[in-house]
Formats: sequence, structure tokens, C-alpha cells
Amino acid sequence: MRLLISLILLAFPIAEIWILVVLGQRYGWLLLLYLVVVAVLGLQLIRDEKLLFTGRLMQTLSHGAHPVKAIFGSARNMIAGGLLIIPGVITDIIAVLLLLIPVKTVPAQDHQASNHQANRGAGAHAANDDVIEGEFRRED
Repeated sequence: MRLLISLILLAFPIAEIWILVVLGQRYGWLLLLYLVVVAVLGLQLIRDEKLLFTGRLMQTLSHGAHPVKAIFGSARNMIAGGLLIIPGVITDIIAVLLLLIPVKTVPAQDHQASNHQANRGAGAHAANDDVIEGEFRRED
């Protein structure tokens, strides 16, 4: 079993290099441009995920859901960003497949009942949760 895993781990970089050489001979500098653009996109994905992680985690916790969904979603995006930074077509395909996998929502147990009890003292629930209440004053 260890031999099989070792062969797979050795075959992966060899396959990446072979595909890059074949594509480099065929497309030339366009392959280099592709690799640079994809690496920049991977770096941007990691930067954005670092900024959005805490907000997403707090939002998940405030809604009473499990934080595992937010953690797995962020980890998936970070891994995909790292794979995009690594030069190679196979790693890019794996990263895109990771990004296409939807994160399933874990329903909170009795979420509606807990919200109803928590908001009982706060007043009535708005019929439309998209409405933002506030005061308006025009300054000319």
C-alpha cells in the first residue's frame, strides 16, 4: 500500500511537468500568461477568504447554525487558492472542481423555535426581513 501511494505521489509531479512541456511547445508564451493569471487569481482568492472568514463565521454563529459549514467552506477556498498558485494544469482542474462543490447547509435544530423565544421580548418580527428601519433627514 505504501508503494502504491509513493508511486502516485511521484507520478503526479511528473504528469504535471509533462503536461506543461507539451502545452508549452504547443502554445508558447500563452501558457506562461495563463499560469501567471491563474496564480494571481489564486492569491486573490486566498486574500479575500482571509478577510471574509471571520464575518462569515460570526454570521453563521448569529443565525444559530453550526460553524463547521463556514470553516469547511473557507478551508475549501483556501486549498483551492493554494492549488491555483501551484503551476500546473492538473492542480488547476482540481481547484476548479473544489470550488464547484457546493457547501451543504447544516440545519440548526429547532432554529425557528429558538429565534421565536429569543425575539419574544424584543417586539414583533417584521413581515419582510429585508426591510431596514431607521430615520431619514434630508440635508441640503
